[in-house]
Amino acid sequence: MTVHFIGAGPGAADLITVRGRSLIERCPVCLYAGSIVPPEILSWCPPDARLVDTAPLDLDTIMAEYVRAHEQGADVARLHSGDLSIWSAMGEQLRRLDVLGIPYTITPGVPAFAAAAAALGRELTIPEVGQSVVLTRTSGRASAMPETERLATFAQTKATLAIHLSIHVIEQVVEDLLPSYGADCPAAVVWRASWPDERVIKGTLETIAGMVRAEKLERTALILVGRALAAEGFRESALYSTSYDRRFRPGAREDRR
Repeated sequence: MTVHFIGAGPGAADLITVRGRSLIERCPVCLYAGSIVPPEILSWCPPDARLVDTAPLDLDTIMAEYVRAHEQGADVARLHSGDLSIWSAMGEQLRRLDVLGIPYTITPGVPAFAAAAAALGRELTIPEVGQSVVLTRTSGRASAMPETERLATFAQTKATLAIHLSIHVIEQVVEDLLPSYGADCPAAVVWRASWPDERVIKGTLETIAGMVRAEKLERTALILVGRALAAEGFRESALYSTSYDRRFRPGAREDRR
């Protein structure tokens, strides 16, 4: 028996990986976060599968489901939204599974920031404009940020920021970023990225908070900030330049002779 942790993606059911869908189709037990995992994904479970919505459950109850499946020799598909590597609450489950001696696998998923970038039609790293993306959040009721991981600190890098779980304090986000990025810095909010009711708001640090409040957006929204979001006239990447030597394109070297 194995617990298969699966990143279910940001919203659209068809953004799950082939491996993830294959695991769902053959696991007789499926635990899923009902508040954010699309119902279509559950339709891939075997007809007689045991489906457990973990949204109202505490960690002890979730672990009891793993133990029950382990005793029955039944593989579990454990669905989390987005990708499992960030803010998935997977870590504490793995720690307990290790103690119990229950094996598990991890299948990554499409993260929300990637779906948001696709909705904006932008690359988040632009030559000589921004070459780093910082995935971060603000302190919340469930989890405080470490003292060294403040928005104002990250802002000093002027990298592209993907700020999760913070739409409810967007005014504070803007206040923290303004000194480093400036009022005219491009900013965007993508609400429910890749879902059928996805909404995209584009503005600047000066305007974005007001736009968000006017739209009455809350939860499941990602804030993106950085010059790369609206960069124009930037230098083209050397990757496909005819004058750039590449081991996989030796003709470029010959053209310069």
